[in-house]
Amino acid sequence: MPRTGSRAPGQERFTRLKNLGADYTEEAIKERIAGKRTRAAKAPKAERKGVNLLIDIENSIKAQQGRSYEQWAKIHNLKQAAKTMNFLTENKIEQYADLLTRIEEIATASEQAGDSLKEAEKRLSDMALLIKNVTTYQKTKPLYETYRKARNKEKYRAEHERGIILHEAAAKALKAAQIGGKLPSVPALQAEYEKLQGQKESLYADYVKLKKQVQEYDIIKRNIDSILQAEKHPEREKGKERE
Repeated sequence: MPRTGSRAPGQERFTRLKNLGADYTEEAIKERIAGKRTRAAKAPKAERKGVNLLIDIENSIKAQQGRSYEQWAKIHNLKQAAKTMNFLTENKIEQYADLLTRIEEIATASEQAGDSLKEAEKRLSDMALLIKNVTTYQKTKPLYETYRKARNKEKYRAEHERGIILHEAAAKALKAAQIGGKLPSVPALQAEYEKLQGQKESLYADYVKLKKQVQEYDIIKRNIDSILQAEKHPEREKGKERE
């Protein structure tokens, strides 16, 4: 039976025409010559916008492996690529736009947690100062009352100067804080302080967690960008490898 195929100069074996696709079978060629058939147009490539990100990454990896597996593996760690794909699956991220949205949301949440943490720390600092001033005022009040009633104020002040100065400073600070009349209870302030301290620790834990997620998502994005860019610019990666 005669072979239906072609052989290029220097090629030992014939290439069967049917192996080249439907447009290259003997019948198809005859039909095109006779004007009864036109070559099938290639389907346009799908735009990246609608392509599943996992599929996009897989195709990029396959393309790089097809060019040079060892070179690609040296530039991009396969374990890291697998980790990236697992991360996308676990977090149900299907599109690149979804990844960017998630990164923006976590970054915003991290900033808000950081602001809340700073606010809690400031309130704790203010409350600690208030507790200190109220306690000092109450402890030095008897001394100061005696000073006010003393016949020889200069002599009494010289003998109890430190306590008098502390009382005056505490009274000035409480007035600046607009706290007058009956002073707040120190035990009540301390209980509120402990409660706020617990809130601060909770905010700090949330902040650390979100900060870690921001870093993790940043690594994932850089991995994805690196993988996709390697497919677009294989020659650029080769040039980096030679440097």
